[in-house]
Amino acid sequence: MARHQTEKADVGTISSRSHGSNSSSQTSEGGQATPTSDSSPDAFNRRRPLSLAAEDLGLRADGTVGGNDDENDGETYELQEIGGSATRDGEYHEDEEDAHMMHGGNRKQHERRLSDSIVASFQLYTPDEEKAVIRKFDRRLVMFLAFCYMLSFVDRSNIGNARIAGMEADLQSSPPRADYFQWALRAFYLAYIAFEWMSLLWRVVPAHIYVSLIVLSWGIIASLQAVVTSYPLLIALRVLLGIGEAGFTGVPFYLSFFFKRRELAFRTALFISAAPLASAFAGFLAWLILWVGKNLPIASWRLLFLLEGFPSIIVATIAWNVISDSPETTSYLSPRERKIALLRLRHDKVQQHSHGRSASPSSSSTHKNKPLSSTSGLKLKDVLAAFKDPKAWLTAFMFFLANMAYSTLPAFLPTILRDMGHSELQAEALSVPPNLLAFGIVLITAHVSDRVQSRSLFIAVHALISASGYLILALARPAGGFISPTLRYIAVYPAAVGFFSVVVLIIAWSINNQPGESQRGGGFALLQVVGQCGPLLGAQLYPDRDAPFFETGMWACAAAMFGVAVLAVVLRLYLAWLNRKLDEDEGMGVDEEVQGLVESGRTERMGFSGLRHWAEF
Repeated sequence: MARHQTEKADVGTISSRSHGSNSSSQTSEGGQATPTSDSSPDAFNRRRPLSLAAEDLGLRADGTVGGNDDENDGETYELQEIGGSATRDGEYHEDEEDAHMMHGGNRKQHERRLSDSIVASFQLYTPDEEKAVIRKFDRRLVMFLAFCYMLSFVDRSNIGNARIAGMEADLQSSPPRADYFQWALRAFYLAYIAFEWMSLLWRVVPAHIYVSLIVLSWGIIASLQAVVTSYPLLIALRVLLGIGEAGFTGVPFYLSFFFKRRELAFRTALFISAAPLASAFAGFLAWLILWVGKNLPIASWRLLFLLEGFPSIIVATIAWNVISDSPETTSYLSPRERKIALLRLRHDKVQQHSHGRSASPSSSSTHKNKPLSSTSGLKLKDVLAAFKDPKAWLTAFMFFLANMAYSTLPAFLPTILRDMGHSELQAEALSVPPNLLAFGIVLITAHVSDRVQSRSLFIAVHALISASGYLILALARPAGGFISPTLRYIAVYPAAVGFFSVVVLIIAWSINNQPGESQRGGGFALLQVVGQCGPLLGAQLYPDRDAPFFETGMWACAAAMFGVAVLAVVLRLYLAWLNRKLDEDEGMGVDEEVQGLVESGRTERMGFSGLRHWAEF
């Protein structure tokens, strides 16, 4: 057998030997696999498409499957999937025939070829190998990004801890202005909203450079808050801090370059759950700094800003080597694992490309089917298409309402607890448990949501849970002695658990229901621009004159979370209508064998779940 890399392998030999079975298959004209009469599930899983060959996937010349060795002895084969050709740079391009079909050619034949490509991608690697790649991304990439987000959330929300640690008295002007603190919060979110477009830069600037620069910028600015001498200077730094952190909101969009749609909610949860963990950590650290700072010459709130801001500067230097630009440039993956990382995304992309073509004509107009990359560029037409999509606007308004609670309660919780009658140290300590509980619930909720592939019902339920907590807090004054301070504190738990979970699922839902990378980026930018107006409004809901019950803020957040539940149901109904319309407008030609899999309920193992419906409920 020739050693030339572009020579196709005898995959029939590879198939029988790699699985160690007695199953056989025949080769039809064109190199496709024809199944034998053995149609059991196990027999189907043993089949290999005969039109496939493999390069750097550990498939040896004798047909055995290699391990995770970076290099294999003997012949190697070029990976070549049905309907596309492989290039040396790892990018896959559709044949001109496929492009013609997508624009009105033989759709039935095109769908058959897409189905074959899905089966091909699935069978070039084992589930265990795919899980190993996912675990590496989780441990190296997601955990590091979550840690960065924890630092950013601490740096933006520790102003609430600093306020009760003496900052208000030290920075207040003469005569004092009661709205300075609200302006410090407002300044951050005004800049945050104005620079949300920076989330699109994840597709333009190499990620390792981009992350390093923005983490470094907010670390320096957050640390400089320790030396301000007046509120106007603090407000100016908060503007710069908002600009620095605005670009980091695109992390869930960036994660979609590495994970499938059905995996994204849990990874988004791992990332976003750093927020309640950060709130808990900030509360504990603030308590510790207040306790230690009593005997130090520096004010406790200045020490707080310095100790919580400086770690970001150190992490920025680490990000340069840890962050990957794309799966094919990930240094901690072997060559085989990089191929697997690309193929599994190609499989997922083919499914979405097939399901979503009617909803986004522009997304199917491309002749190239490139693996996701953080530097693939943007298509302005597709980005703008998201602004015409009702799904994008509905999720954006849901995010706006959820953010009213999500971004304001952590900042005001220490003040609320202090005004309930607790000391400063007690208020800092009591702010920790609700956030720790929210951290655990968010991960569980996202995992279950991914497993059942449902977002709307989980969003609605958690929004109502959060609304119930806010409702109890809002009724504290009218109810008089019936709602004790202890009950008010307990009500913080469902409020925090609910809105943290809602935010995670809304982000994943928005990304998954936009076809194509550019439109996904446009939809995510819209989500952030509209959604981040929520904290801007929320910052005005807790004026000092409303202490200690803050009824206005509690009623507003309760209504907002109830509104999230209503919009989640509305969006679910709209998506159901959209899917029915897609089915009615154009019947999807599906390969008979694949159709049999769908009817027999074996779609989960083969990765064909949702073959008829692309929109995620």
